[in-house]
Amino acid sequence: MDKPSTQTPATEESSAEELSIEERARKRPGKRPAARWLSGPTALAALAGVAAAAVVLSVAELVGAFFTARATPVIALGSTFIDFTPPWMKDFAIATFGTNDKLALFVGMGVTILLLACVLGIVAYRKWALGVAGVLLMGAVIVASVVTRASVKPLDAIPTLIGTVAGLIALRFLITRLWRMQEWPEMDADLAAKDPERPATSRRAFFAATGITAAASAIAATGGRMLSSARSNIAQARESLQLPAPAKSAPAVPAGVQSKAPGVTPWLTPNNDFYRIDTALSVPEVNVQDWELRIHGLVEQEVRLSFQDLLDADLIESHVSLTCVSNPVGGNLAGNAKWLGMPIRDVLKMARPKEGADMVLSTSIDGFSASTPLEVLQDDRDAMLAIGMNGEALPLEHGYPVRMVVPGLYGFVSATKWVVDLEVTRFADSKAYWTQRGWSERGPIKTMARVEVPKSFARVPAGRVAIGGTAWAQTRGITKVEVQIDNGPWTEATLSDEASLITWRQWSFDWDATPGPHYIKARATDGTGEVQTDKRADPVPDGASGWQSLMVTVE
Repeated sequence: MDKPSTQTPATEESSAEELSIEERARKRPGKRPAARWLSGPTALAALAGVAAAAVVLSVAELVGAFFTARATPVIALGSTFIDFTPPWMKDFAIATFGTNDKLALFVGMGVTILLLACVLGIVAYRKWALGVAGVLLMGAVIVASVVTRASVKPLDAIPTLIGTVAGLIALRFLITRLWRMQEWPEMDADLAAKDPERPATSRRAFFAATGITAAASAIAATGGRMLSSARSNIAQARESLQLPAPAKSAPAVPAGVQSKAPGVTPWLTPNNDFYRIDTALSVPEVNVQDWELRIHGLVEQEVRLSFQDLLDADLIESHVSLTCVSNPVGGNLAGNAKWLGMPIRDVLKMARPKEGADMVLSTSIDGFSASTPLEVLQDDRDAMLAIGMNGEALPLEHGYPVRMVVPGLYGFVSATKWVVDLEVTRFADSKAYWTQRGWSERGPIKTMARVEVPKSFARVPAGRVAIGGTAWAQTRGITKVEVQIDNGPWTEATLSDEASLITWRQWSFDWDATPGPHYIKARATDGTGEVQTDKRADPVPDGASGWQSLMVTVE
């Protein structure tokens, strides 16, 4: 005959107390797994994960104020994502969002981080060890993203490591309260019946803890940004920089360069309006005292230049139009500015390239690289290491303190910002950032005419309507722009004055508009007599082509 149990109810209660809070919460009876997964605790666990992720990012932001900006998790992850993004996706982002492509990336990253944080919070609630493993895995991914960035040292991983530890502590803090809130009412219904206010109080305590965590995260993130701004004096140094007078000033701009059609973009693009397309999520902040340009590779003599060397050189000034290779037909990724800098041909003369070299691989401080034909940098088109833009030091986002400006080539093979290295080499031996991703090695700018007014799908009154826009064929110039209404004959537009062969040229056309829908097309002819092709081509691999066509309604 079996012995009766000698364990008293009190002993049983004592054994239950020995269980961890996590185990007791998991052992509670009642709902089926599927229903429990979608119940309140699951949603609260997801919220805990989001709050913990906010702690990771904000603490890393705060600590990162003492390190390079590229050491913060968001910047490092975003930059790594850009590097590994397929070319078609990058093209889609630029075509869809234009100069807002980085904002779109941050929004996408925010949504992704939010979803992952929700999942990790739920996993940690169900199984703490798996939650910890997930957080540590994410931390390892971020650390790998940080330490593989250009000009980043291993110590720059410290902000991410500290942020990850802080996030784990915050997650444990919130999940523990969630366990405590959930485990006792279902384990002892009598206690819940006697004190019905306790579940609500526990829930309020959890939300209070989450709110405190979120508020602390916001304070840490704000403090990190303020501290970063206070510690950085690059913007102030740029504003106080006095540019030297050029040894060769830009030719005077003719009075009639602006199109007569109202609404056409200014002939000279203001710095704030100049398009920006690059791979830098965080604008590099470079101290001019530390900046150095190394010229090496297939050269007779390696050369190193300081920023003061550039200030002391015979500088040239020139109006040059730049165009992004991602610019679609009729797009706005083009601009015209007055640049000040040292001719690159003078720099190459110091280094004396060896026979057989045919390319210069320029590299930015953030790791971007561009392949530029050597002969283009040695001819008389005034390719330069620019330090000034429209009469002031380069804006930070446009390459301060030094960038390349090369007339006649798309920016992806020439316009390296924050440049720190020029390697004289061969196309057969080295590949640049975009060349590795399927774009062409050489990028001469194609002839293009753009209609700017009226806008596509505009409604205009019948009678005289001004049509106008801009055309470019840098280094060849524009000799003619023609306009076609519907399927009528091509009619020559009025060209504005030409400033030089390396700037864009504006045009205007007076149209006697009749009521109804109409299609407007434009095409340009360059200085060699070649008419802009009507053959449509996407930007990949060497720039878009085709005639812009837009529809307007005349009322």
